[in-house]
Amino acid sequence: MSDYLAQGDRVAIRLLRPEDRAQFTRLARENAPLHHPWLAPPTTDEAYDAYHARLTEPVREGFAVCLPETGELAGYVSINNIVHGAFRCGALGYGAFVAGRGLVREGVELVIRYAFTTMELHRLEINVQPDNTRSIALARSLGFRLEGLSPDFLFIDGAWRDHERWAITADLVEGLA
Repeated sequence: MSDYLAQGDRVAIRLLRPEDRAQFTRLARENAPLHHPWLAPPTTDEAYDAYHARLTEPVREGFAVCLPETGELAGYVSINNIVHGAFRCGALGYGAFVAGRGLVREGVELVIRYAFTTMELHRLEINVQPDNTRSIALARSLGFRLEGLSPDFLFIDGAWRDHERWAITADLVEGLA
């Protein structure tokens, strides 16, 4: 399984690496219409290097969703704002490079299990713009619960955007209890 942290039926996850830069930025450029206006993954070497540097901070973790046979990136997942202690929570973010096949969904599920077991987190949140129906459907399909609306929550695409807050706790994930 090489450096994979977990493997599912069709994808595996591993930590994002500096050497992913060329493939990641190429795929981010090719898939820009898929991501806009919801997120803006790094599309240049400099932007990727800054992104990867942030992912090495103790409050973040970045994962590559890979096709295990080739190592090709299918997407990426991050856990941000990780808090340990009594809270044991993080904010989940994700993006697809291969859309419509369920590969990123499987990758997100692997990251959730990794977060609740290896990282010993208890709660994960996803913050989604209300019009991002695909991301909301993903959150719902993974068992996340809608907790509310946060007005003007994140500055994205030149404006403060409202976001729905979705969350899941370890006790809601089948096979972990």
